[in-house]
Amino acid sequence: MQMPNHDLTEHCINSQTIAAGGMLTVKRDQVRLPNGHTSQREYVTHPGAVLVVPILPNGNIVLEKQFRYPLHQVFIELPAGKIDAGEDTLVTGKRELEEETGYTASHWVSLGYQHPCIGYSNEVIHTYLAYGLTAGAHFRDDDESLIVYEDSLANCLEMIKSGEITDGKTIIALFLTEKYLALYPDLLQSK
Repeated sequence: MQMPNHDLTEHCINSQTIAAGGMLTVKRDQVRLPNGHTSQREYVTHPGAVLVVPILPNGNIVLEKQFRYPLHQVFIELPAGKIDAGEDTLVTGKRELEEETGYTASHWVSLGYQHPCIGYSNEVIHTYLAYGLTAGAHFRDDDESLIVYEDSLANCLEMIKSGEITDGKTIIALFLTEKYLALYPDLLQSK
């Protein structure tokens, strides 16, 4: 069955900034709908982020435990951080991995990107697999408190099933990693 080719684009008539912070901006746009009517769209602009799946030589994944204020709880996540203006996503990934965990990696594979909140934000998260890791010193920001530890991919997938890992970007990245490693099972041994 072929999809009909209708233009679904909504066109901005005017835009208003409702609030602006250090990283996020909240906008309210008046838009013209494909049917000619008008409507309003409120959304958050975000600079984008990079998430890294660091794999140790033993096959374990480097994870973080971090308190997330909006939900007032500690989450299990993969290293990630926002893209600085004009920064290449791979540069962001390398910077965030070392900054948060102290690890550097000799090999990087792009696993794609995701749009985590399409209903209310333009955020995009680029995902990289990093291996050939070397331990070093982290240089976290003053407002970053986290615990870095390692666990197997199998245990990570079990933590998703049990609800221990609920962070969406981490879940997607771990599933992408599982599929990638199934395609390239000798990846870690070849480097």
